[in-house]
Amino acid sequence: MQSVIQKLEAKYKKSAVVDVHSGDTVKVHQKIREGNKERVQIFQGMVIRCDRTGSHTSRITVRRLASGIGVEKSFLLHSPLVLKIEVTKRSKVRRNYLTYMRDRTGKSARLTSVDFDRQSVNNIHDVKAEEEEAKLAEEKAAVAEAEAATKAAEEAEKDAKVAAALASREAK
Repeated sequence: MQSVIQKLEAKYKKSAVVDVHSGDTVKVHQKIREGNKERVQIFQGMVIRCDRTGSHTSRITVRRLASGIGVEKSFLLHSPLVLKIEVTKRSKVRRNYLTYMRDRTGKSARLTSVDFDRQSVNNIHDVKAEEEEAKLAEEKAAVAEAEAATKAAEEAEKDAKVAAALASREAK
């Protein structure tokens, strides 16, 4: 029998998550809200840490170099803001925490890559996430359609004014 806490955790846990390990190069698609607009931002880098992999609070830390400066971001795998995680490269590592990579740059920061089946690793069907992406696309299309309709109305109004001005000129 499950406890109350386990039931709550299961409620907020995603049904399927990509199997990510330390040393993987990943693309994390994250939903960003700016004011009343939402967009998807992609953060690509190397996973240097995996925490609590079996839990609903499982987290990965991704590091990348941006303009010569190291940037690290932590992502909760089961967060509704993380839409998709895509593994682009697998590397051979013997540790879970790759904090020594912070000190490395250039050729010394390279890791030996390992062959893996990219499609089978990244082929995860999360119905809720797909519905969320479809909803965002519909909202974006609706906003674009509304803007096009207002532009068309403004153009029609301008054309009517021009036609009225030409008619009044011809009448004189």
